[in-house]
Amino acid sequence: MSKTSTDPIRHALNGPTMGTRWSALYFAAPDDGPDPVTLSAALQAAVDSVDNQMSTWKPTSDLMALNRAPVGDWVEVPPDLARVLAMALEIGRASGGAFDIGMGDAVTAWGFGPGAADPQAIRAALDAARRPVHELLQIDGSRVRKSAPLVLDLNGIAKGHGVDRLAEVLAGHGIANALVGIDGEMRAMGLRPEGRPWTIAVEAPDPDRRAPHSILTLQDAAVATSGDYRHQVIVQGRPLSHTMDPRRGAPLVASPASVTVVAATCAEADAWATALMVAGATEGARMAGQIGLDALFLLRDEQGGVQGRPVGRIFAGRATAGGPTTGG
Repeated sequence: MSKTSTDPIRHALNGPTMGTRWSALYFAAPDDGPDPVTLSAALQAAVDSVDNQMSTWKPTSDLMALNRAPVGDWVEVPPDLARVLAMALEIGRASGGAFDIGMGDAVTAWGFGPGAADPQAIRAALDAARRPVHELLQIDGSRVRKSAPLVLDLNGIAKGHGVDRLAEVLAGHGIANALVGIDGEMRAMGLRPEGRPWTIAVEAPDPDRRAPHSILTLQDAAVATSGDYRHQVIVQGRPLSHTMDPRRGAPLVASPASVTVVAATCAEADAWATALMVAGATEGARMAGQIGLDALFLLRDEQGGVQGRPVGRIFAGRATAGGPTTGG
């Protein structure tokens, strides 16, 4: 059947951000909705603002200025950065320190920042006496103060926050139904034009190809995945994942292959996926159940296969299928 003049038109917008790309998919009737060019510029401006505030790759970012600030000094930061820092500290407390944004020294030392791995910095990160960042960082409105030397890193929450900003921009332009994402972190707004939820594939933990393991159908919810199979560096011939163990100042050595979390916002899903990776399959599943999170742990078995351990109702009985993917 041919389309009529009132059928909604599919709009797929995208652009660069944080070393990857953002995307926004929505449908609008002809001669209705915002101008796509204007909307794309607004979306790009939103993620550029997040990157300019929270990047560890940009020396001029507000986060890097906070990192350089002397211990004990109050530093004025943008309201968005203050809110993300406050959420990070809250999830850090709730996870017993499994999510810790004070690992910037270790992230850089092991080669997950702009430079290569540095053996001397690695030794310093391993030897450092560590306390949870929520015990060392104070937030008062839009002012932030460190009570001890800290190198903050928001890579476990900034992309999720960027996705939430994309959703806010769309909503501000009158779009209630859309799917937005950055590098596999996704947020579903409302429903598709035919009234069905949005379909998102959970990626199989395979570093060599992008293939779906299972699917989700989401409405007004966000999903994020943390995994050990992307964003790796090779140190002494051994591939190491980017997720840091706050107890050791080093990459995780025994973790799930990936953890996928569904939450109300993508920043929450992003941070909790990291926290549950750090906690591990047993403690992480217990934590997710206690908090009431919907999570899917993918675990490698001795035969080289992958076994799923779902927590919560959303991941029960998921079958393999296609669609936009969430992956680590």
